[in-house]
Amino acid sequence: MPLRRRRRRSHARRKPRRDWAGGLPMDVLLSIFHRLDHADVLMSAGRVCRSWRRAARDEPSLWRRITMRWHESAGDYFVDDGFLAYLDMEAPSLKSLRLIYCDLITGESLMASIMAHPLLEELEISLCGNINKDWVGYAREEISKMKHFRKNTHFVNCGEPARDVEAEELATFMPDLRSLQLFGNVLTNEGLEAILDSCPNLEYLDIRHCFNVDMNTTLLSKCAGLKTLRLPDDTTDDYEFEIHTPVLIYESEDDVWSSDGWAYSD
Repeated sequence: MPLRRRRRRSHARRKPRRDWAGGLPMDVLLSIFHRLDHADVLMSAGRVCRSWRRAARDEPSLWRRITMRWHESAGDYFVDDGFLAYLDMEAPSLKSLRLIYCDLITGESLMASIMAHPLLEELEISLCGNINKDWVGYAREEISKMKHFRKNTHFVNCGEPARDVEAEELATFMPDLRSLQLFGNVLTNEGLEAILDSCPNLEYLDIRHCFNVDMNTTLLSKCAGLKTLRLPDDTTDDYEFEIHTPVLIYESEDDVWSSDGWAYSD
């Protein structure tokens, strides 16, 4: 007798959970998903019940525009190269990707992700300290269709003579840009001029905190056709990220010093 009761209890425990969202129309489910950020969708919403899992996995419109930033509930270990590899498989219709404070993502995985998404036309890599500049040239064919690009950094003047490499690669490989934000970039007049000459469809340009740029009459003339222009010294009141004081790096015989008071040994 006790054995029989034990089996019943075990059978009850194996009973499937109720699919409480099963009666909701898909547009209602999607409305709920669109109120969450993508970290919430990936980490929790898909575990609620079968209908939620199906909507989170199979609905293309949910994965056309993705914004990922450092997520407190997951720490630094969520938005990494593995996450981009997941997107490569699950979001073939991706058109917009924003990566913010994603220090575990590398240039190699970003390049692979761009190559896996032929419809991608908007890209942001802001304050992602582990992405080098080399990815631009390697993904040249895929990024040639890019229409919107944003890269936000903290200005660091380290005395490097080749400051326009990234700007020149953007000019060469992103000729169809409509909007460009390079906040805190180290490009000079030459790099900016290359972008303006190579991107005839550019309408929006934000180069705030690009303090190596001196807006002379030549550059101002080339910018005359832009609908929106934000200059290096323009206000940052509407800037969405934390503003850091510009840092000047200089060298002594033994150490490399910065204007923020830190010393870095060679």
